[in-house]
Amino acid sequence: MMTVVMAMNISRYRWLAWLCLLPLALGMAGCERLLPNLGGPAPNLYTLTPKNTFAAGLPRAQWQLVVEEPVASGGLNVDRIALRATPTELKYFAGARWTERAPRMVQTLLVESFENSGAIVAVGRKAIGLRSDYNLKTDLREFQAEYFDPSGVPTVRVRLNAKLVKLPQRAIVASKTIEASTLAEGKNIRQVIRAFDKALGKVLRHTVEWTLVQPKG
Repeated sequence: MMTVVMAMNISRYRWLAWLCLLPLALGMAGCERLLPNLGGPAPNLYTLTPKNTFAAGLPRAQWQLVVEEPVASGGLNVDRIALRATPTELKYFAGARWTERAPRMVQTLLVESFENSGAIVAVGRKAIGLRSDYNLKTDLREFQAEYFDPSGVPTVRVRLNAKLVKLPQRAIVASKTIEASTLAEGKNIRQVIRAFDKALGKVLRHTVEWTLVQPKG
């Protein structure tokens, strides 16, 4: 009789323990969808290159410039590589990423392009504490591969609005929208990245050349 009672008590304890753990188990099951898929393949990472060739006869700037990080919409303010299948739809390439957020990458490439021009005394990010004479503020408005052609070969479009601000007055000296597009050589992701590099390279060059000739004093 005692053996039967003990067996019943053990079964009861197991049942109570299962009831106590049930909410926790259900909670973990609900959270499982929020956890990253650690078992999936790592995405391929891509970056772009700064511009190092410019028009001859650029003026030598004796002033200092801070290049601020471009402002971008939420869809472009990510490290994912954007594409459009239609003008009103934004998607991303699977298994591919930029090495950092697109606006941050563009800021880095702008700074390096100004340095490569050899035509400015000092240029840098705001974060380094440079006491600038001018700030370059930009909006990254287009930065995607567009699949509008029936052939399936994308065109990469980059559009940047630039404003040169004089300090300490914080007055806008000049403003310009600079845009470039490049047809990819094919559908392969590496061919698409090369088209990104060419399109952004045109924008970088024009932005540097435009900025350097704006200040008149």
